[in-house]
Amino acid sequence: MAASLADLGREPIRGGLLEGFSGERTPVDLMVRFAGEHWIGWRRQSDGSLALLGDLQRLSRSRSLQTFLGHLTRRYAARVALQEAARQLPMATIELVS
Repeated sequence: MAASLADLGREPIRGGLLEGFSGERTPVDLMVRFAGEHWIGWRRQSDGSLALLGDLQRLSRSRSLQTFLGHLTRRYAARVALQEAARQLPMATIELVS
């Protein structure tokens, strides 16, 4: 996820506390500044998935957040697919062309 965020021009921070609704602080594995003073973060769940965290009620009104999350999802999926292809085809040269 951190590499995908960096691909999109964001500077991810590993670990920390994300401030959400009413100043509630939640530990996260990765966070990034989204807009102004707004941050979003991710925390790894016990099943291996990533949970998106933040003051999503405030951020959900942002059309740019929806667009960003769409770009991030596609970039992350492409990276995971490339990693899996490299694992299955270790002698191949694989690259993402966009």
